[in-house]
Parts: sequence; structure tokens; C-alpha cells
Amino acid sequence: MQKITPCLWFDFNAEEAVAHYTGIFQRSKILQVSHYGDAMPAHKGKVLTILFELEGQRFLALNGGPHFRFTEAISLSVDCADQQEVDRLWTQLGEGGAPSQCGWLKDKFGLSWQIVPSVVQRMMQDPDPVRVERVMGAILKMHKLDIAALQAAYDEAPAGT
Repeated sequence: MQKITPCLWFDFNAEEAVAHYTGIFQRSKILQVSHYGDAMPAHKGKVLTILFELEGQRFLALNGGPHFRFTEAISLSVDCADQQEVDRLWTQLGEGGAPSQCGWLKDKFGLSWQIVPSVVQRMMQDPDPVRVERVMGAILKMHKLDIAALQAAYDEAPAGT
């Protein structure tokens, strides 16, 4: 069992959000659902929490109401194997939401996601700071990350060679 589970606060649309997320990620499942009881008579019988899993990571969705909203201070970063996965997740998670720069987007529930190709980690750890700077410069100009453009920035020959 996972020791720390992120709890995501939704405005009474946790079921819709969980169905959306589990429909996008292939390795996903709903593990447990709890309901409001007598302590909250106005919501008695409605879904309180949903424990679910996406790609091996557990989350708890809470139907907490309109009191709190998501901010970019917390985001879910998704490691993508290739451009096809980047494109698919960018489209599906971004539907009804808003794109941002550097591979970030906000979904229709207000939750922020980072859709990042695996190759970025390798590029950003290169011992050559000039290469890293070129890649970072390219990332800063993008919304959805483009692996071919990042690779071109990474491979760019230094001026005067």
C-alpha cells in the first residue's frame, strides 16, 4: 500500500472527474467509494470519496464542495514515452480546459497537469550547460512539448562550428 495518497478536492463532481481520468489512462481503476452519512444530512447517500488509481498511483477524490479550488501550486506530472502519448494526453486532458506554457495545462476540473516526454529528463541532466540552456529556451517557447523541436535544440551545433 502507498503511504502517501494525494487527496483531490472537487466541487461535487468527483465522480465525473474520476470517470474522465480513468477513461484516459489505460492502467486505471476505482478501488473504493464512500458515501456521506447521517453526519451530513444534506448530502446523505451522495458520494463522499473515491479512491482510485492511475498508472499505479493512488489518489483520493473528495466531493468537498465549492470552498477550495485547485491552483498551479500543485500539478500532476506525466512521464510520456513518445510524441504520440504527449499528443493523446494533451488532447484528452486539455479538453474543456486551458493550455499553458512549458507542457502544462489545466483540465476542465481546474487540475494542473505537466505532460512531459521522458527524453526531457535526460536532456536536462546533460553535463553540457549550453545544451541544457538551449532545451530550456525551447521549452519556454512551447505550450505542448514537441520532442522533435526539443531534440533539434539539444543537437544544435554551437555558433561558429
